[in-house]
Amino acid sequence: MPKNPPRYVRNMLGYGANAPDPQWPGGAKVAVQFVLNYEEGGENCVLHGDEASEAFLSDIAGAAMWKGQRHWNMESIYEYGARAGFWRLHRLFTEADIPVTIYGVATALARSPEQVAAMQDAGWEIASHGYKWVEHKDMPEEEERASIQAAIKLHEEVTGERPYGWYTGRCSANTVRLVSEEGGFDYVSDTYDDDLPYWLEVGDRDQLIIPYTLEANDMRFATSPGWITGEQFFTYLKDAFDTLYAEGTTSTPKMMNIGLHCRLIGRPGKMAGLKRFIDYIQTFDGVWTPRRIDMARHWAKTHPHTRKTRPSQMSQEDFVAKFGGVFEHSPWVAERAWTLELGPAHDSAVGVHSVLCRAFRAASEAEKDGVLIAHPDLAGKLAQAKRLTAESTTEQASAGLDTLTDAERTTFETLNTAYTEKFGFPFIIAVKDNTKATILDAFHARLGNDRDAEFKTACKQVERIAWHRLKDMDL
Repeated sequence: MPKNPPRYVRNMLGYGANAPDPQWPGGAKVAVQFVLNYEEGGENCVLHGDEASEAFLSDIAGAAMWKGQRHWNMESIYEYGARAGFWRLHRLFTEADIPVTIYGVATALARSPEQVAAMQDAGWEIASHGYKWVEHKDMPEEEERASIQAAIKLHEEVTGERPYGWYTGRCSANTVRLVSEEGGFDYVSDTYDDDLPYWLEVGDRDQLIIPYTLEANDMRFATSPGWITGEQFFTYLKDAFDTLYAEGTTSTPKMMNIGLHCRLIGRPGKMAGLKRFIDYIQTFDGVWTPRRIDMARHWAKTHPHTRKTRPSQMSQEDFVAKFGGVFEHSPWVAERAWTLELGPAHDSAVGVHSVLCRAFRAASEAEKDGVLIAHPDLAGKLAQAKRLTAESTTEQASAGLDTLTDAERTTFETLNTAYTEKFGFPFIIAVKDNTKATILDAFHARLGNDRDAEFKTACKQVERIAWHRLKDMDL
């Protein structure tokens, strides 16, 4: 038994085809959430003790970091965001009566007391955007952990309370785990992987994740391909909103994230598109425009997390104990499945079925033959003697094979004998897909197959029986 079987930590399934109803307040069909990133004064700058100037997300085409030098033009663009862009956006959102969430870089907030006061007077949420607006991908884990603590401390000094939401942005592979381990955040947003919030288990911590966006985001004004005009930005936001609103009307409501930056969308020509979008959505009923903290508290109350044992996290002993009987009297199938690369996508009936079938399909023909032989005859002597497995008993009963007349029983016994003599294994069919009549029809039809064709058919039916058994389990 391998000590460390392969496990794939990325979650490629999420909610899958069955996303939960978020039950947004007022029965809203979509939650539209505006984030305003406040980074001005927290960017890379030698005045801030950094090695080089900033080069990210500005209107300077092809900007590069200037090592050991101030980049006067870059600094002035960031300053525009604080001096002019912020106030234009503040007027827009307060006049529209839409509260926003600020992703506030702690050092930037500390350098902008009037803007912070305006955020608080408007009732906006001020979430943390880290200590400085710098890259974290190469930052050692302990250094990043210390930076998170420094951000919280400075944030509380500047705003009067600690942040309850977090988004680093330029994050590392450790960021979400480290922020979750801090233990005080109602949500973390350093993901882009869903249209709804979800829970992430980090050690003993159940951390709510509210995914963010890089596409419904004004950063595309500073990247290629991207937006050129405010009208393009409006069109994209409108199309996204229309799609989500329609989904919320016909199926499951979702959320729409919109990411903004003072120095980008705060320019007049760009902001015109944002204003058109706000005017547009305010013509609809059933639109909720919360702060992220409001969304987090609603989700925690409406969809609290419940932990359960997950197949991908089971020991081999527990995995085989739970799934060893899915393939009739063949626990080796589950033993081998456990050694495969399991991950969150396998923590469902479909996922477990996938790895069990992989193990079965990879087996030798003799091993597969052994699985087929392990199956009982339909309505045979074992059934009459009540010596079937619990699964087989239930399955045969579902098609009424436990209440046959004498004539029907004789027919089944005759067919079983003919089938077994020809193929060397009992007739196997997913009884739950059938009735007595269709089972008898299949019996007669499949007796005409050659052995190779019938062997393949029987194996497919074994897999189908396994699927039904897994569906009946609590996964």
